[in-house]
Amino acid sequence: MLAPLSLVAALVLVSGAAARPPGHDASAVTHGVVVGDVSQHSGLLWARGDGRGLLRVSLSGGPHRHVAPVLVKARDDFTGQVRLRGLAPSTTYDYEARFDDGPTAEGSFRTPPAKNDEAAVKLAFGGDIGGQNVCRDAADGYPIFDTVRAWQPDVFVGLGDMIYGDNPCTATGMYGNAQLPSGFGPATDLAEFRGQWRYNRADPASQRLLGSTGYVGVWDDHEVINDFGPLTDIGPSPPYPAGVHMLPIGRRAFLDYTPVASAPRLYRSFRWGRHVELFVLDTRSFRDANNAVDDPQHPKTMLGRTQLEWLKNGLKRSNATWKVIVSSVPMSIPTGFPATNGRDGWANFDQKTGFENELLDILGFMRDQGIDNSVWITTDVHFAEDFRYVPFPQDPGFVVHELVTGPMNAGIFPTANVDPTLNPQVLFGPAPAVFPTNYSQARASFNFGTLSIAADGDLTSQVINTAGESLFSLTLPAP
Repeated sequence: MLAPLSLVAALVLVSGAAARPPGHDASAVTHGVVVGDVSQHSGLLWARGDGRGLLRVSLSGGPHRHVAPVLVKARDDFTGQVRLRGLAPSTTYDYEARFDDGPTAEGSFRTPPAKNDEAAVKLAFGGDIGGQNVCRDAADGYPIFDTVRAWQPDVFVGLGDMIYGDNPCTATGMYGNAQLPSGFGPATDLAEFRGQWRYNRADPASQRLLGSTGYVGVWDDHEVINDFGPLTDIGPSPPYPAGVHMLPIGRRAFLDYTPVASAPRLYRSFRWGRHVELFVLDTRSFRDANNAVDDPQHPKTMLGRTQLEWLKNGLKRSNATWKVIVSSVPMSIPTGFPATNGRDGWANFDQKTGFENELLDILGFMRDQGIDNSVWITTDVHFAEDFRYVPFPQDPGFVVHELVTGPMNAGIFPTANVDPTLNPQVLFGPAPAVFPTNYSQARASFNFGTLSIAADGDLTSQVINTAGESLFSLTLPAP
């Protein structure tokens, strides 16, 4: 079982004075607080108010620069992001956030260890929240967020599909349970996308988790529209307006509700001490069309040339014990629905429309550079499965691991389909092995992933379900 919840890390609301400056309407933090993209010396604090007002933040627990307030306005859906600078590594900071003189929202986060510090690190990850009309349970909301918080991660990576902009949430869920309805269907404009974000962020367990740790936010297709890319982001039929590109609208809402220090660029990296460097990929903004053929002589790109070079250069420079690569789509499990529209992930499987050649190029570069210490964390497929790959049989010493998790709270669709190109060895899964038929079964199958890196560099990964039970564990010795 997991450790009891940390009361210090819990997000609480404290009463305060109600006076507001003239022209300012905000009186309360409405959807919790998120501290994103925390580095050794900086972070980005997000909050939303119930009207126009100044977002004021104070820090305690370690050295820092003065935190300047930020004015939130209607044009940003009353969301604001405050830069936190001058932080110290390996330090737990407590914060208070409020609008003008309204009630205070409290929380905490911890900065990463210094680059050469051989410190232990705990990283949790997962995605797929509120899809297929599997939304906030009327009694429990999204219960898995409390399970993640009980594990007490140093950072939580939201791997993508953190909303389902193209799915409704009704009073009765896919698995027959009573739900809190969202009140709208597929998002077709900025107001509706923001509404989808407010629906998920209103969940109390989500607020408790995000108020207790650092957050790294990633997008995948359902932050906009199923299997989208820049060439395939127009809604197929009403209620989507004819000819309107959804990508810019979904991106704006994502950045309104997700603190990304490098914005508008979404790919970025983070160092956590001697042992971990996290490489966050943007698998959506630059991809070729899913239905295009992946010709080895003219390979398709999912990342685009600039991001691909950034990834290679970063991997080559990094001396971290483990390179953790965040890909919102899996490596060998075929994705894309319907399949006639082409493959949405790296794998080809039964057709030649995946992004396999670009993946092989990345892995070949890693092999040639002696980078044999990578772990890929992925989601999107709505079940858990873990792989060990020997992608180049002539080089059996070059091994890559992939940890697929999810969903955290969405429809569950297990399949045994696996592309053979990378010579996969299935270490665990697919889990669950069968489709749930009721909410109790689905709730028991919701899951997330963890990486625990010890001070000596040994890495242990787990798949953990809503009840806090470890379904799978794998320990890899430090290379």
